[in-house]
Amino acid sequence: MNANTLTIASPSATHAIIQTVLDAVDSEHTRRAYSRALHEFMIWHVTHGAHELNKATVQRYAADLRARGVSASSVNQRLSAIRKLAREAADNGALSETLANGIARVKGVKHAGTRAGNWLTQEQAQRLLDAPDVRTLKGKRDRALLAVLIGCGLRRQEAATLTFAHIQTRDGRAVIVDLIGKRNKVRSVPMPQWANDALTDWTRAARIEGGRIFRAVHKSGKVCGDALTAQAIRDTVRRYADDLGLGAIAPHDLRRTFAKLAHAGGSGLDQIQLSLGHDSIKTTEKYLGVQQSLTDAPCDRLGLRLTTLDKV
Repeated sequence: MNANTLTIASPSATHAIIQTVLDAVDSEHTRRAYSRALHEFMIWHVTHGAHELNKATVQRYAADLRARGVSASSVNQRLSAIRKLAREAADNGALSETLANGIARVKGVKHAGTRAGNWLTQEQAQRLLDAPDVRTLKGKRDRALLAVLIGCGLRRQEAATLTFAHIQTRDGRAVIVDLIGKRNKVRSVPMPQWANDALTDWTRAARIEGGRIFRAVHKSGKVCGDALTAQAIRDTVRRYADDLGLGAIAPHDLRRTFAKLAHAGGSGLDQIQLSLGHDSIKTTEKYLGVQQSLTDAPCDRLGLRLTTLDKV
């Protein structure tokens, strides 16, 4: 290798290159995904006679993946791993900044269809929830954060200001009580048990019992400060989503995902509206991308009939 190009020459060199990338990743889930993606890329790299790592090579690989029918999210995840490879190689003097920047500009695959905002599928939401490395304190915090965003539909500012006092038991379950949202509107939001468990796991490990629930975690693995900013929450969501190849996912997309999955699971629009704190049911419908069904309409679900009817 020289300072201009990165050449894949041997299995040992391949292993060393991939290990450099994995050492720079915190999440165990992401490490597994990147390891698999990079090994597959290295195999393709060698079998297709590509000698150097550059933008043209990565574009050709992405085109080959699309031609083989690989899903958009899988292609994007593999490209994320390769971009990370290029960045680490450049930082370690094995690849020029020019080539690394070129690889960083390789475009991912757009998801099919046009949506008013982004929603994750149930499988994608589960992958995101499982992404943090919960062997670390930061991973526990991030899982708890993702859990309340996906499981309760909170806005990022609401998550940032969430306190221990908000979490109470009502009717035998954990509820976020008297949460102040947009326009100072107050609401209460039921929590799924798994989200409450994630919060408990984080707060016990962090040894915090009062004040704001989400705090910054220093690189040393210790809690620092007494709050986490809304911007930090946005950055956290974007980082995990990018690592998984899910695209430009923001915290508000997880709020939409909460609504979409709840509706698909049978929850009524009125209950979803209450959890989200919307003034209008129309706003909730926009979150769901709801359209009137003419084949399975509400009027077909009434359970009524005419007991007598004169024949025409």
